Parts: sequence; structure tokens; C-alpha cells
Amino acid sequence: MIRTIRVIRATIGAGRLAGEYDGEIGVFRGIPFAEPPVGELRWRPPRPPAPWDGERRADAFGPAPLQPQPPRDSIMYHANFADRRALVMSEDCLYLNVWTPDPAPGARLPVMVWIHGGGNRYGHGGQEIHDGRAQARRGLVVVTLNHRLGALGFLAHPELAAEDDLGASGNYGLLDIVAALTWVRENITAFGGDPGRVTLAGNSAGAAHICHLMAAPAARHLFHAAIGQSASGIGRAEGPLPDRTAAQKHGLRWAEDRGLDVLRRLDGVELVLKGHFGPVVDGRVLTEPTDAVFGSARQHAVPLLVGTNDDEGSVYASPDILRRLPVEPGTDAVYPLRDGDEVRRTARRFTGESRFAYPVWHWARTHAAVAPAWMYRFTRTPPLPPGLPLAPPRDGLPGYGVHHTAELPYTLDTLAARAWPWTDADRELARTMADTWARFVTRHDPNGGALPAWPVFTGERAMVFGADGVATGPVRRLDALRLLDRVPRPLLD
Repeated sequence: MIRTIRVIRATIGAGRLAGEYDGEIGVFRGIPFAEPPVGELRWRPPRPPAPWDGERRADAFGPAPLQPQPPRDSIMYHANFADRRALVMSEDCLYLNVWTPDPAPGARLPVMVWIHGGGNRYGHGGQEIHDGRAQARRGLVVVTLNHRLGALGFLAHPELAAEDDLGASGNYGLLDIVAALTWVRENITAFGGDPGRVTLAGNSAGAAHICHLMAAPAARHLFHAAIGQSASGIGRAEGPLPDRTAAQKHGLRWAEDRGLDVLRRLDGVELVLKGHFGPVVDGRVLTEPTDAVFGSARQHAVPLLVGTNDDEGSVYASPDILRRLPVEPGTDAVYPLRDGDEVRRTARRFTGESRFAYPVWHWARTHAAVAPAWMYRFTRTPPLPPGLPLAPPRDGLPGYGVHHTAELPYTLDTLAARAWPWTDADRELARTMADTWARFVTRHDPNGGALPAWPVFTGERAMVFGADGVATGPVRRLDALRLLDRVPRPLLD
């Protein structure tokens, strides 16, 4: 059967684009928002893309950033990265994608810019789980994007700092996001979007990036609301972000005495396979610790929607994590260790609460002092198909429960991206969550219409999205979160 392609066109600052319609939604894929960060541009801030002559096809996703292969026996691989399309990767990766229900320049539709997760090692804007069609059908212009990962995205090094006019190094991945947001501000009207109504949204590492960008002066004029799912850039279990000195020392150790001239000649694949990197206080995009900015109420005061899942720690926990339990009055009551099963449950809880639930609660509570915030809990265990090749959880407990990223296909209404035995209850929950997220992007408030009433966050109540429906309820294990609030960082190595 021959597929009939309906072409959709747009003209932006760099030239003309030809995308295609997917049903009633116009889709533009693989739009360059920066010059390829290769050769001498490796480890440099992104530069605007060169204009092109004629019409550029925008019907295929650009290459994903260079990244290692996620373990195929992990729940994270099957929940997030197991796409039906083969993954094409390149260091030339700075591309974004746009879904629009109405490309008329005067449509002035709300815009959601989505930042993928993956621990700054994995992921890309073309993942099926992030497909923007469902949210575009709700009246949004949806943008997904790539940014540099691993050492290519976050290496700090004294030789890099020496060649920078601000003495900065690291955070190239964050600078890529700022460049994409700048592209949105300058070009999104060509796709029917409103550059004055942009919501920056993301999960996991993407959510943490959003938190950091709320503290970054260079990004504040580029978005007007934020959504953060299952991670935060403040209150981190690892402690505050490394400063320039610490980050550059780490980079020197990683480089093994190789100079910048050698590093720029190495194959990019070799550079992303070793070491773990993330944001630092670089002096360019992050000029001071994000915790300090939020702690003194100087962050971008935009409406904020955040939340976590009930079993965030199931993917990462192991009993040896308990050596990091805080020594505080009341610890035994909050994190009991009376028998083997209890030790395993406590390890899972402590991992999930210290790495995810507490930082997100702290983000919401801190931000609520300067702007309206809403918090959610996701309690629906996704229906993993039988026979999925998964390694058992490291904590020895059966099943992954409401694991890290379990909410993702519900909030974006992309259940179809996973051939799992979804039920009508799953589909209804996905419709409700996606409607609520779309309402927030549209009005910067999740309330309205037939949606459940969601009170602003004051520290103790959240909206619970789960198997039994949607209703307000208590923040889960508030005693544990208050205990962690008293304990200095770092909590985890």
C-alpha cells in the first residue's frame, strides 16, 4: 500500500522547511538549532545554525547524541529506550522536532518544550515515548530536542576554561537547551506557537536541568512555567553541584593527562563510554550553586508543577546503601531494620526518598514561597508484559512497583509506544494526566473544566494519580522527608 504524504511547510530565520502531516498534526523533524558541535566546536557553547538555500526536508529525526547502549535487561531500557526504530547516533546531534495542530503564524498556541531524561548518559528527543502528537491534539505546540551527553556534554577541564572568555567549562548540554529555547523564542510563531507562553517540561535528568535553568540568569526570559517529573536540581542526595575547581579536577582525572588537543581528536564514541558527568557551577550558565539561588528565593518565579512516583528507588536500591542512613533521632522509626525483608524495604525507601522524593518535595516547598506550585504522587503500577527480559531489582524485593519514570507514558499519553497489556483504567488515567498537563501548559494552572480540583502546594498535600482514580491526598511518608530535611548533604556517594 502506497502511503500518501501531505507536506506541511514553514519558514524560519535559517530558511524554508518541509515537514509532513501525521493525521491532523503537522510534524517537523530534525530541525537544526545550532551548528554541529564537532571538530573545533567540540566543548564550546553552541552557535546558531547556518542558513540554507532552498527548502530543507524536515521529515526525519536528526541523529541522537552519542551515548552508550543501556542494559537491555533493565526496566529503564524497556520503559524508556526500547524504540522500534534503530538508534542512529552522531556527535552532530543538535536537532529538535515540532508537532503543531495549527501552523498558522497567528495561532498563538501554548508551547511545551520537553527535555528527555537518561541520567545525562542516555536519551534523545526522537524517542517514541516522547512523541508529541497526543499533546498537540490537545492544542499545544510540542518541541522535543537533543543535547550533548556524557563527557561531550558536561566535561569541565582547566584547558577548556582557559580558552573561554568567562573562564567557564562544562554544562555544554545545558547550553544546548538554552540554545534550543532561544530558537523557540525566535521561530516558534512559524509553527503556530506563542513565544510568550512557553512551558519547559521534563522528567528525571531533564527535570533536574529545568530546576538548574530556573536558577540560571541566561534562561529566565525564555520560559514562563515549568514541569519537573521525578528529579530536582536542589536538595540532591549527592550534595550541591561541584564548583569550578572540583569539576575541573574531576575532568583532569578523567582525561588521564591527555591535553585538549588530543581530546579533540579522539573519536566521540570513546569519550561518552567512560565516566559520569552532569551539571556544575561553570561560571557561564550557572554562576552560583542552584541550592543557594533557591535558598535565597532568587529563582525564576514561574508557576511550577512537580511530583514523584511511589517506588522511585526500586531501580537503584541495594542493601549496602543503608550505610548512608542518617544518624538522627527518629531514624529507627522512619527507616526500621528489624529483619531481612524490612532491611530490603528500607533500602528501597531510603534510595527513593533521598534521591527523588525529598529533592522534589524540597523543590516544590522552596518554590511555593515565590510562585504557585502544585505537587503530585503517581501510584499506578504499570502492567509489565510477561516474559520481559528484566534483571530482578537489586534490593531483592519482587517487582519494580511504581518505578522511576513509570508516569512518563501517562503524562504524555504515549501508552501506544509500549506494547504492554494496558487496561481501560490505564488509558483513562493517561487521558486525565495528559489533559491536566495540557491545561497547565495552556493556563499555567492545572485546574479547570472537568479536571479534579488541585490545590496549590503548601507542604503536606498532593494530587494522587493512581489505579483508584485521581484525588488529593497526603504527601507520602512526610516524616521521612522531614527527617531528610534535617540532614546535611551528601547522603549518597
